[in-house]
Amino acid sequence: MKIGGTEKSNIPSSKIAGKSSTLSRKAKDRIFQIFVGAITCLTVIILFWLFYDIIKNGFRWLSVRFLLSYPSRFPSKAGVITGLVGSFYIIGLTVIFSLPIGLGTAVYLEEYARDSGFARFIKINISNLAGTPSIVYGLLGLALFVNALGFKRSILSGALTMSLVILPIVIVSSQEAIKAVPQFLRHGSFALGATKWQTIRKIVIPTALPGILTGIILSVSRALGETAPLVMVGAFASSWALPKSIMDTFSALPVLIYDWTGRPQADFKGIAAAGIIVLLIMLLFINSTAIIIRNKFQKNIE
Repeated sequence: MKIGGTEKSNIPSSKIAGKSSTLSRKAKDRIFQIFVGAITCLTVIILFWLFYDIIKNGFRWLSVRFLLSYPSRFPSKAGVITGLVGSFYIIGLTVIFSLPIGLGTAVYLEEYARDSGFARFIKINISNLAGTPSIVYGLLGLALFVNALGFKRSILSGALTMSLVILPIVIVSSQEAIKAVPQFLRHGSFALGATKWQTIRKIVIPTALPGILTGIILSVSRALGETAPLVMVGAFASSWALPKSIMDTFSALPVLIYDWTGRPQADFKGIAAAGIIVLLIMLLFINSTAIIIRNKFQKNIE
């Protein structure tokens, strides 16, 4: 259509503006995808570079002698046996202490506690505790378990302190897993005459178990690499004897690595890298075991 010698488009201006807005949104979305992809690639590259550097410096120090030897001030004689045994003690006891308490707290908050201001206050504070620096828990463990309760600088004090570190993570992850259980499963159980506790024990917890185990995997991974809380409760960097009970003094693999990185001899940097490799293998072993157990329960549910 021509008006005054000029041609006027029949397309409404609102459609033109809408199409332009759509193209703009798609362009922004594409730019954001490229940005996120670049950040991800950069992160992966840095991670692989760190792995390469650790393996390059530490692989030549790995041997059976290194795994079975005690710490030493000489790099050629240093080993990780006390750190390995101490870490297994700490992680095992930490899971034993934190799992029933964390799961019980999550079940109470999600299934029994009323939706009150006090319950919401507890949930918010538990979530906040999950982000508290681990050194704070170390100070609490030193004051409570080492001094007040008289457990001294022992494996028991270290395990109880690490339980405090991972307990908020276990509680929050268990809450989310229990919350994700469909309501119709509960209603069906009640309709068949089951009590609330029977429903929780036989329906809710088994259904939520894969999610609960995922939270435990994440919390154990954090506990295995923590150094500050163990240093605060008295973990020794150089221990010359293996612990025989939970009241004995102890060392831990992260503490050994921390001590070696501070030594002036250049060879101890390689020893520390070898210790990191052992720690990563230990972490992969524990996580793989937990993942296999989780997948088994998940298949049983399906």
